[in-house]
Amino acid sequence: MQSFAAAITATGPTFAWVAVGMLLRRLGWLPDAWIQTLSRLMFQFGLPFVLFLGATRVDYSGVLQARYLMAGALATLLVVLLAEVYGRYRGFAAAERGIFVQAAYRSNLGVIGISLCTSAYGEAGLALAALPVALLTVFYNIIAVLVLSAAFGKSSSPLAVIGGILRNPLIIGISLGVLVAVTRWQLPGFIQEYGGEVSAVILPLSLICIGASLDIKLLRRASALTVEAVSWRLLLAPLLSVVLAIQLGISGMELGVLFLLLSSPVAVASFVMVMAAGGSGPMAANIVVITTLVSSVTVTLGFALLQGMGLAA
Repeated sequence: MQSFAAAITATGPTFAWVAVGMLLRRLGWLPDAWIQTLSRLMFQFGLPFVLFLGATRVDYSGVLQARYLMAGALATLLVVLLAEVYGRYRGFAAAERGIFVQAAYRSNLGVIGISLCTSAYGEAGLALAALPVALLTVFYNIIAVLVLSAAFGKSSSPLAVIGGILRNPLIIGISLGVLVAVTRWQLPGFIQEYGGEVSAVILPLSLICIGASLDIKLLRRASALTVEAVSWRLLLAPLLSVVLAIQLGISGMELGVLFLLLSSPVAVASFVMVMAAGGSGPMAANIVVITTLVSSVTVTLGFALLQGMGLAA
């Protein structure tokens, strides 16, 4: 019970802000135009600033030996390969399999994952999560292009993929933070003084945008494939990732941060990429909605279990 209470304290604020967004949308207090504008501001400027601050606080002297970074990358590749094999075994059509595989591995790192790490471990959690977010964001985009191109018969040039990654605001924010930390450049006084307070506002606003963007009506059209994709994203993928990380000797805060990042719900970006590839938008959106709602339970229980076992203290 003590571990469960601690887990609720860590994950509760994140999902509470998502619920606030859903409520505001339901009451009509957040019009669609506001949601779109606010979401764009958070993605283009707010979240990159939060990740920038986190990246400036990391000691990069031993980053090449950081096993938790390698574990995150290996876990992602493992989930992709196993999900592809499972999709073929189940006889999913190529288009459906592409949506399924992307849902299985692609967690919401930049908003919900970062928020969970910050709630659970404070600024230390944010700093520890910055590099995995950068590395996995690159991985996620490359893999999504490959998976969806194969599924829908569309190809993207390597230069287009690289260009999209380099223009990603989250990658830019983290890269600038790394540059500041490595060069030991002193940030302006007002950023040092008020940066933490600004971050404390940006994360809740981003979560409210996520909640306000969810369309609960889509739940009525949930298919068997959707349920299986949700199970992979919230149950099998986190389990495989944690087992792999433990085998690599990872524990404590590093394991906790890795779990919170890799057990987060499906990223909204997955829906955008499916639509761009010509896939089923409703199915992809359905998976985002269901995983976001259900993850409030699965992430809390999983984190409580890790803490109860003394693995993520």
